[in-house]
Amino acid sequence: MKRFLTLLGLLLTPAIASASESPQAIDLTHSWVGYAALALFALAYILVIFEEKIHLRKSKPVLLAAGLIWAIIAITYNSMGSPHEVEGAIRHNFLEYAELFFFLLVAMTYINAMLERRVFDALRDWLVARGLSYRALFWLTGILAFFISPIADNLTTALIMCAVVMAVGKDQPGFIGIACINIVVGANAGGAFSPFGDITTLMVWQKGILDFTEFFVLFVPSVVNFLLPAAIMQFALPKGKPSTESSEPAAIKHGGLVIVGLFLLTIVTAVSFHSVLHIPPVFGMMTGLAYLKLFGFYLQKAGDGGVDRTDVPGGNRGPRFDIFAKIAQAEWDTLFFFYGVILAVGGLGFIGYLGMASEFIYGELGATTANILVGIMSAIVDNIPVMFAVLTMNPAMSDTQWLLVTMTAGVGGSLLSIGSAAGVALMGQARGHYTFFGHLKWTPVIALGYAASIYTHFLING
Repeated sequence: MKRFLTLLGLLLTPAIASASESPQAIDLTHSWVGYAALALFALAYILVIFEEKIHLRKSKPVLLAAGLIWAIIAITYNSMGSPHEVEGAIRHNFLEYAELFFFLLVAMTYINAMLERRVFDALRDWLVARGLSYRALFWLTGILAFFISPIADNLTTALIMCAVVMAVGKDQPGFIGIACINIVVGANAGGAFSPFGDITTLMVWQKGILDFTEFFVLFVPSVVNFLLPAAIMQFALPKGKPSTESSEPAAIKHGGLVIVGLFLLTIVTAVSFHSVLHIPPVFGMMTGLAYLKLFGFYLQKAGDGGVDRTDVPGGNRGPRFDIFAKIAQAEWDTLFFFYGVILAVGGLGFIGYLGMASEFIYGELGATTANILVGIMSAIVDNIPVMFAVLTMNPAMSDTQWLLVTMTAGVGGSLLSIGSAAGVALMGQARGHYTFFGHLKWTPVIALGYAASIYTHFLING
């Protein structure tokens, strides 16, 4: 979740921040409430894992689990005469989700607008025209994901690269699946060495634990994390090159490149709002949505300006550009899934389980082992609450160890498809091609990259 639009996540405070801001006078970890909450969360995630088998959208079980978890917490607190603590905690969790929701909604709207303007169709045909093989396209999209994610955030980058892969590999489903895995690994690895690349790096930077420039020493370990799995996965790629249905390349509709520029400007606006004005970046994203809405108004007045074709009756006039239609095409199942996860995990944090887990792993296992486990935990639970629990504990660690936990929390989400915002989003975007079990098959290989990046970090920065 791993992850968001980082930028996504760039901006979010962890969903369980309420646990630290609302006084928690009741320890429910060893009560029926705590056990029931854990059971509900586990059952919901089991249903998420088997989504492709039972054909139940992943948002449905987590939405229900989130509601039930907070309901039983509220019942307990009300019976003890402390109803306002729960109310404050839920409101704070919901506010954090609202920032994530609008951030993602703007990003998805831009991507849908670019799809409608045939930007990715044109990019697909451009790549095919270069004569690139499936292997070359695999490496190109992975490398682009790695180097774009530190700026655009891992979720946005993954969504864009996945759109390219879906367009290029539409005749080769096997290529789409493995290329999406490579994109997720590359985007998460690229986001680990930049303060703006992932939610976890932003949290550590904002906390003042590490300086802005210190994160960049993680560049080489992040490269290793990406390259090792990619070097092995490439041997499973199909042979040959993508084929086109016609010799005529797709043409970008009028305004397509302008929308790309507006999207980049939106990202710059979000970053500037955060770093210069010190206000939540989601306000920058919403300002960027105004850019697109105003340009959409121009396209409507200009008759939309469809594909530039002189042999088509009516010239470049086409269907009117409707910005609200692009908003409606957002991946709503993914957006509601994030709501369920954030509120459910927030409930577990309010009960006290995350703090208890952090105390055990740092108090009993030691910093190195604990920080490695944090990465593994982030693949299962989500790195936002896990990293927030670590920051709340604030264990006495060297900068080397803080860099380690920053990296593992970011790249550990690549171990499972549900471990990062990029993976969750791609399961929705490449539905049927990129799946939980398809990713799980390559988890041992990704784990090799995970271990190698940790070794490289100690070798260089230890």
